[in-house]
Order: sequence, then structure tokens, then C-alpha cells
Amino acid sequence: MSAESDQRAPHAGTGASYASAGVDIEAGDRAVELMKEWVKKTQRPEVLGGLGGFAGLFDASALKRFERPLLASATDGVGTKVDLARQLGVYDTIGHDLVAMVMDDIVVCGAEPLFMTDYICVGKVHPERVAAIVKGIAEGCVLAGCALVGGETAEHPGLLGPDDFDVAGAGTGVVEADQLLGADRIRTGDAVIAMAASGLHSNGYSLVRHVLLDRAKLKLEGHIEEFGRTLGEELLEPTRIYSLDCLALTRTTEVHAFSHVTGGGLAANLARVIPDGLHAIVDRETWTPAPVFDLVGKAGDVERLELEKTLNMGVGMIAIVPEESADVALATLADRGVDAWIAGEITERGEHATGAALIGDYAK
Repeated sequence: MSAESDQRAPHAGTGASYASAGVDIEAGDRAVELMKEWVKKTQRPEVLGGLGGFAGLFDASALKRFERPLLASATDGVGTKVDLARQLGVYDTIGHDLVAMVMDDIVVCGAEPLFMTDYICVGKVHPERVAAIVKGIAEGCVLAGCALVGGETAEHPGLLGPDDFDVAGAGTGVVEADQLLGADRIRTGDAVIAMAASGLHSNGYSLVRHVLLDRAKLKLEGHIEEFGRTLGEELLEPTRIYSLDCLALTRTTEVHAFSHVTGGGLAANLARVIPDGLHAIVDRETWTPAPVFDLVGKAGDVERLELEKTLNMGVGMIAIVPEESADVALATLADRGVDAWIAGEITERGEHATGAALIGDYAK
């Protein structure tokens, strides 16, 4: 049957197709074209090829400079923060959050971020929106020092609404075996250095949304005097990426461990790197959490313990260093524009102590 006679058939165009099921392949292809320029900005010398292959390629011969290279891997998403991005129509920051959640986990063991892949799931492909998400991921990769070597955009009509989306990613880093950081390096008297968070980061948004939007009925477009901007702008503030800052510390002074403060809060995440027999004491009086944390607590009548085990309370990363290295560490971070301070110390564990504890009240 010729193409012309086929077009004239009585039932032409009435059969099922991928497009009629809600999947637009052409839109997906356009999204790939739009994102290519951003992906190029993340390339490292070890990356081979470009977008369009079935797998991203990374030249592992670059690892020959290591005596015993250990690969570090992590995967994560951004959680319900994506729904705020959808409501506000802002798509170019959420990818930044994704890189932070993945690569700041990888650097905790002292690993250098190498490359990352992403997965974007949408109800309907809007090419410009997908490209904006990838733009944010690419910009985050540049800040983390890693390459974006590939990804996947999936269209799920019927499962997600036309404007709904979610993102996830996975990353790989490398660390020399004898430079691996962790609990076995920590000693009594070590200083606990806190690095300021840029805001809520990407955890606890189910609580934040419930309290501020559902209970307090605040509007995302509404101006909040304490923030100096709208609620939506505050809530979408990108997660700080500490990867290169942490690596800079390992090059300038001795570091025993890092702790990335995410879900579970400061005490729970810090406890993950404290060895048996030792205890981390963090003094709340050494910093003042940003106003957004106070707003969540007051608007929802949320108890402090609940806030502290859900939100970062103003600390996004912890470095544990020997006491004599603390001044150099703080100077290094200051030179890099990172607000940091000595927040506590490592002590012998008491009979009933847990791995980490917060003491005192927050500074006013």
C-alpha cells in the first residue's frame, strides 16, 4: 500500500500510537537538543563522546595516578521540593539541589567527584522545562567539579499530571585508599567545624509544605519581611554544594571526617561518623539559624526536637579536624566564601551519651 492510499483508508489515523497514548518522542528529541550546550559545560578531560549514546563513557586510565583508587558511589533525589518548583514555574534551580544531595554525600569520605547521571520523569515533555532542569544539574556539576555524562528523560502520561515531574541522580567519585576519611580517624579533642547552610536545602519539605502552606495558608508569592524576599524564593534557595570546599580542606590541612547534614538533622548525621567510645558535643549558642527555621517552628507549633531531626537548622556540612588544624581550616573556608565556625568538640563518651548531642540554646 502506498503512502497516499494509506492516508485515504477509511480508518486512517484511528489506530493506537505512542503519541495517542501521551508520549511525544519529538518533544523529547527537542529537549535533548536544548540541553546539549549545558552538558558540554560540565565535561572533564576523561569524558569520551557526547549525548546520544546508550552509556556515558569515562576514561578510567585517569585513575592510574592513584596507588589504590576506591570508587565512591551515591544516589539521591530532591523530594517534595520539586512540587514547589512546579507551582512557581521555576525549573532551573532544582537540578542544583540534586547535584548537592549526591555529590556532597560522596565527598564525605574524601572522594573527588568524577561524574554523574540523572533521571528526569515527567507527565508531559515540555522541552524548555526539561532543558532548564538539566541546566541546573549542569551548573551544579560545575560547582562540584564533576562531569554530567548522561541521563534519561521519561514521559509517564496517566501516572503524572502534564506539569508534574521528579528528578533523581547517581554519582561516582574516587579517593586514595590511605586517604579515606571516616570514624577511625577521629580522636578526643578534635574540633567540630560547622559550615553554614544556604537555607532549608532539600530535606524536610513535606513538613515545611504542610506547616507553611496547608496550616498557615501562606502564599508562595507573598513577601516575607524577615526573608527580604518572597516565601517561594526562600523555599527554592538552592542547596549549597560543598564538594570542592571540602576537598580544599583536605589539601590544606588534616581532616579526620566530614558529615553531610541532610534528613535526620545535625545530631543524627554527625553520629554516623563518630566511633564507639567517643562523643560529639555541638553547642547551639555558636550560631543563629536563619529566620525560615523559626518560621516553620512557630507556624506549625513544631517542637525543637522535631525541627532538629527534620531540618538542618542552618548547618549543611560538618568537618572534624584536629584541634591544631582548626584555624587553618576556618581560614581556608573563609577564603572560599564559606561561613564556618567551631561549633563543638569530640570528647570521651559518657555512660549514657549517644554519638552526638546538641547542647545549649541557639544564639539570638
